[in-house]
Amino acid sequence: MPDQTALPDSRPARSPLSAVLFDFHGTLAQVEDPVDWVRAAAEECGVTLDRGRATVLADRLVTAGRAGGPVPHRVPPHLAEAFADRDLYEHAHRAAYVGLAETVASGVEGFEEALYGRLLRPEGWVLYADTAGTLSALKEAGIPVAVVSNIGFDIRPLFDAWGFTGLVDAYILSYEVGRTKPDPAIFLRACGALGVEPERALMVGDTPADAGAVRAGLAALVLPAADPGKCNGLAAVLDLTAP
Repeated sequence: MPDQTALPDSRPARSPLSAVLFDFHGTLAQVEDPVDWVRAAAEECGVTLDRGRATVLADRLVTAGRAGGPVPHRVPPHLAEAFADRDLYEHAHRAAYVGLAETVASGVEGFEEALYGRLLRPEGWVLYADTAGTLSALKEAGIPVAVVSNIGFDIRPLFDAWGFTGLVDAYILSYEVGRTKPDPAIFLRACGALGVEPERALMVGDTPADAGAVRAGLAALVLPAADPGKCNGLAAVLDLTAP
């Protein structure tokens, strides 16, 4: 038997990592609890829902298709085009998710728009417990950060409201650049915005689409999404970018 300890290391050499790209939903934050979402939206329409009715509505809405939730098993034909383009155009994103909500009878006037509106505001999201600390530590270490997201609306106001202004150097949003993950072009666009070669960048996400960054030459770290508000394992990023 050959001495296994004498075999050369066949792993390709990589440059030290000097920039981090983060996915947004499922990596830095989660959408709010479905029942809280439904009750809050109804309150905005002047209707108070008891928890039982809100739970039934929430289950139906999530099944129909909620932004940030599971992909629906069936999209009505009249919404198929908007749903397919939801991460490429703002109007398609709104039309798709308002339209899906309209397939669930609520009896609350203006409810569907109120549901969508919560998606655009910080109170409609729950940050992971280690998001702020990780972004702050990377900033202190001089590691540039980009957020790369398949999304159909501007998330910059959310980050500003959370006090993260200055902690993110670039936002590469699919509806603005006309590309969606796992297309290598969106990752290369982010690297260009940070002024770093792909081989020196790390993509952090929670789906195979995020792992598509490897095709563009980046390293990738895929973290299974944790429960909202809990730690999501982001501290591992600090170890991987340590000098």
